[in-house]
Amino acid sequence: MLAEELPAQPGASASEPAQRVGPGAYPRPGLAPVSWREHYYPDVADAEWSDWKWQFRNRITTLAALDRFFPLSAETVTSLGAVLHEFRLGIPPYYLSLIDPHDPHDPLRLQAVPSIEEFLDLNVGHEDPLGEESHSPVPGIVHRYPDRCLLIATNNCALYCRYCTRKRIMEEDVAPAARHAFDGMIDYIARTPQIRDVIISGGDPLTWSTARLVELLDRLDAIPHLEIIRIGTRVPVTLPQRITPELCAALERYSALWINTHFNHPREVTREAAAACAQLQRAGIPMNNQSVLLRGVNDDPVTMRALVHALMRIRVRPYYLYQCDLVRGSDHLRTTVARGLEIIESLRGHTSGLAIPTYVVDAPGGGGKVPLQPQYLADYSQGRATLRNYQGRVFHYDDPGA
Repeated sequence: MLAEELPAQPGASASEPAQRVGPGAYPRPGLAPVSWREHYYPDVADAEWSDWKWQFRNRITTLAALDRFFPLSAETVTSLGAVLHEFRLGIPPYYLSLIDPHDPHDPLRLQAVPSIEEFLDLNVGHEDPLGEESHSPVPGIVHRYPDRCLLIATNNCALYCRYCTRKRIMEEDVAPAARHAFDGMIDYIARTPQIRDVIISGGDPLTWSTARLVELLDRLDAIPHLEIIRIGTRVPVTLPQRITPELCAALERYSALWINTHFNHPREVTREAAAACAQLQRAGIPMNNQSVLLRGVNDDPVTMRALVHALMRIRVRPYYLYQCDLVRGSDHLRTTVARGLEIIESLRGHTSGLAIPTYVVDAPGGGGKVPLQPQYLADYSQGRATLRNYQGRVFHYDDPGA
């Protein structure tokens, strides 16, 4: 069921996205059924549940903990043990509550819960599919484009997405990098005047304390030629409790700060996620969304249209739709480029242009983002363009003087 079709929750206005609270009611002999949260976390008060630090501390990080929610056979435990040796597991209780444990093909489960398919794909793909290490002039910096660079701030995330392109760094110690580790990154940006735009990513930089994040932002903000700072984060989706008034008040100080977030499915656009985005927007921070095209998650026109419409309702602009990278262990989640083009074509003309993301393949080996669009230019010769519109109708446009 898509977000647009979900019944409104009690007290919700028609403009609020509906929230899927969990997989349903859990029966109790002789007593009224309870919700998912009451069943699995009966002693957790609302204040704790709404505390991002509690959510982060209580992430599901082991197979033993996962078995409580998704019973695992001995054979599965053996296979998934090999997967977790390569790439961490981490699911906050909040995000876990959105997954239907009875549906092995639940689109949120496919993103968050390790699977046998991931084990079978362990030797398919690449450790560094985008060639980031070959474009790293100093540790922690990826400088592929002339005027912007990526600053990898952390290898910690609230939720470890099973298709993560940086699995290679997630194998390391979870402790934050020492402050002096950022000296080389800041120095490189400061002595490279063509860099006007920095994307802080990881891992997820919003898993840091507010004070630590502000310290990094202050150092970047002090570089005269730096015009734009962007934060790449999935926290509004997976740990919306992290978006606190304290954090928003701190981020509000930076005039050229943007946030790129990462919704992949309309069911992720919950009340909590919408409220987190609204807080950031009230602090004056514009928001874009970068989705990844994933098999069984969002690789059909109906789901993608529901997703972009849900994002527009919460004022988060659909920015990129990424073809899934050739990262090791994720082949079962990849779909075809032809399918991506089909989905983009299904949006064009059937929703507003503002809701249509740019479909890109991040070229393997470090070629950068290559935008792909359905072909609407049928012919161009002797000053005349032959055009096809979204309905398949043909039109001619003549150049000046043609």
